[in-house]
Amino acid sequence: PYTPVESHPGKSQIATFDEMLRNARRPMVILGGTRWDEKTVSDFQDFASRFKLPVGCSFRRQMLFDHLHPSYAGDVGIGINPALAHEIKDSDLLILIGARMSEMPSSSYTLLDIPYPKQTLVHVYPDPEELGRMYRPDLAICAAPAEFVAAIKELQPPALPLWTERKSSMHDSYLKWSTPPKSGPGDVHMGPIMAWIEENVPIDAIFTNGAGNYATWVHRYHRFRKYNTQSAPTSGSMGYGLPAAVAAKQLFPDREVVCFAGDGCFMMHGQEFITAVRYGLPIITVLVNNGIYGTIRMHQEREYPGRISATDLVNPDFVAYAQAFGGHGELVEKTEDFGPAYLRARESGKPAIIEVRLDPEAITPAKTLTQIRNRN
Repeated sequence: PYTPVESHPGKSQIATFDEMLRNARRPMVILGGTRWDEKTVSDFQDFASRFKLPVGCSFRRQMLFDHLHPSYAGDVGIGINPALAHEIKDSDLLILIGARMSEMPSSSYTLLDIPYPKQTLVHVYPDPEELGRMYRPDLAICAAPAEFVAAIKELQPPALPLWTERKSSMHDSYLKWSTPPKSGPGDVHMGPIMAWIEENVPIDAIFTNGAGNYATWVHRYHRFRKYNTQSAPTSGSMGYGLPAAVAAKQLFPDREVVCFAGDGCFMMHGQEFITAVRYGLPIITVLVNNGIYGTIRMHQEREYPGRISATDLVNPDFVAYAQAFGGHGELVEKTEDFGPAYLRARESGKPAIIEVRLDPEAITPAKTLTQIRNRN
C-alpha cells in the first residue's frame, strides 16, 4: 500500500510555538483535516487538558475532540455558535492543526482576514502548498497532526494560564448551544428526538450523513465523544450518508451505525440500501422526510420569497421501500413514537429505515420557513 512520506516539525519551530503560546492571552485551537488516529486524538486531548486550552473542531470533523471535555468550545462549521465566532475573531493566537479553514469552517472567509489575519496564526498542515496559500501564518509548520502532536507532548504549561476562565466560559456556551429545543412546528419535534438519541445510543456509535438542513440536528445537538464516530462530506455532497453507513458497518460490525438522511438526500443513493441487505449490515437510517429539498427551499424563500422552483418532492413510501428490499421499516408521525421505533429497528437485526415525518416549517432549529420568507 501507498505510504506517505511524513515531515516533522523542527526543534526551533516547536520552541517558537512554545513561546507564542506562553505570550498569548486569548489562544484558540481548531482541529480538522485528515491524518489523525486514535492515539493522536488522545494525546492532543491530554495536551489541551494540561494547558487548559479552548478547542474547536472544523466542519464535520467533530470526532476529533470529546465534546464533554471541559476544553471543548464547539464546532467551527455551518451555523456556528455566534459566541464561538466572536471568540475566534477576538483570539490573539489561533492554532490550526490539520485544518484548512476554507469556505464552510471560516463562515465564508469572515473569521480570518485574507491574506493577513488579525490573529497571530500558527498553521500546521501536511501539504506545503497549502501553507500560506490563503492565509499567511506567523508560524507555518509542514507536518501531519500525528507528528506535530508528538513533538509538543513534552511542552510544559504555564503555572497559571491566563485563559483558564475564558476556556470554561466557552465550554459553558457550547453546552447551552448544543442543548436541543423541546418543541417546534408540527407533530414531530427533532429536539426531543435528538435528546433521546443522546441518552440511548452508545457513545462509540458511528454517525453518518450527507448534505441538507436536516444535518444541522446532528452537527449541533449530537455530542461526539470518541474518535472514528463520524463520517460526513466536507464537500457538501448529497447522498453521502447511506453508502458511508454501509462502509462503516462493514469496517466496524460490532458498533451501532446511524445514518441521518433527508428525503432528497436519501434518494440520491437510496439504492445502496440493498447493499446493506445483501451483506447483512444492520445499519439504522433516520430518514428526515419534510417533502422538500430543504436547504434549496430555504435559500429560495430567503432570496425570492414565495417564488419557489423545483423543490417540492414526491416520495415513495419509505417503510414499504425498506421492506421491499428485505429490511425493516418504521414510520414516526409523533415525537413520542421515535424511541419505540428506534428500539424495534435495532432489535430487528436488519438494515432499517425510520421515516420521520417532519413539518417543512421546521427548516432550522431557530427559524421556521415562514419566518425566513417574511423576514423583510
